[in-house]
Amino acid sequence: MRGAEVWSMAKLKQQYEAEGFYGIGVHYAENETNIGTLWRSAYVLGAAFIFTIGRKYKKESSDVTKAWSKIPLYHYETFDEFRAQLPFATVMVGVEMAEGAIPIQEFDHPPRAVYVLGCESRGLPESVLSACQFVVSLPGSFSLNVAVAGSLVAYDRVAGKGGRLPKRR
Repeated sequence: MRGAEVWSMAKLKQQYEAEGFYGIGVHYAENETNIGTLWRSAYVLGAAFIFTIGRKYKKESSDVTKAWSKIPLYHYETFDEFRAQLPFATVMVGVEMAEGAIPIQEFDHPPRAVYVLGCESRGLPESVLSACQFVVSLPGSFSLNVAVAGSLVAYDRVAGKGGRLPKRR
């Protein structure tokens, strides 16, 4: 009888509020404050993690949500290192004002995604853009602050896909 119980338990399908996850980060951030702001927004908007490529981050004392204690920040020295460490079956989405980019309001966010943002002064290099499965753009003709841009991407994802958001205790 014990074997039958184990077999029937194995057939149960787990149910989750939302399938998938996302992470968001910056390629060669110029300002550490932007990373702190993005970390807080990412936590509030349900990201599983954030990341930096090429430049480390120092903890900000202004983070009242203590996002650093709730979702991890991963640091990669190079884009190749980042790419090699992506979770299985995760889609890489570049966020850039690039020709041919999909307007974010028309984009169907993948269930498992990482969003890569560039610094305000240079954006994402062509080598990063060509490695992304998708490139999306935000509305407007001018570059936004990277933390603001990342927050808008996270909001658009949550508004379109839903997801688990943290609760205030």
